[in-house]
Amino acid sequence: MTEGYVEPVDTDRDAVLDSLLTERTVDIVTLGRRSGQERITEIWTTAISGRIYIIGTPNAGRADVERTPRDWLANLIATPSFIVRLKRGASADLTATAERVTDEETRRDLLSRPSTEYYRAAAGLEAAVRWSPVVLVTFAGDSAWLNDAVSPLR
Repeated sequence: MTEGYVEPVDTDRDAVLDSLLTERTVDIVTLGRRSGQERITEIWTTAISGRIYIIGTPNAGRADVERTPRDWLANLIATPSFIVRLKRGASADLTATAERVTDEETRRDLLSRPSTEYYRAAAGLEAAVRWSPVVLVTFAGDSAWLNDAVSPLR
């Protein structure tokens, strides 16, 4: 995804880190799993134990509805490389990779944290643990410094 890549406008690392940790609303730029075209999705990030996650609510509220991955998640499963676009505090495009979190114990731990109360309130803890999309974000390339910068929060 180098086409359309935008160099960070704000090169102040402290501002980028502060924005990542305090401004939860970001855009993610993924490649469409079928089209191969860039897709932009506004989404929340959450810092937990020195790592950055993307967590969503289940895509269906009824037990009889088939749950399929949201488009953004299906895109990340197909192509884990993506861009986290900061847009509120600092302005930067951060290269990252996504790793889907599937381990039930880890999901329960993450979804039991105070910062993920929204997801529990939307679906209940058990439904969130079972159905919420959970993705670990690891920064790469010129953005890899963020992994060490966030990790002291563990």
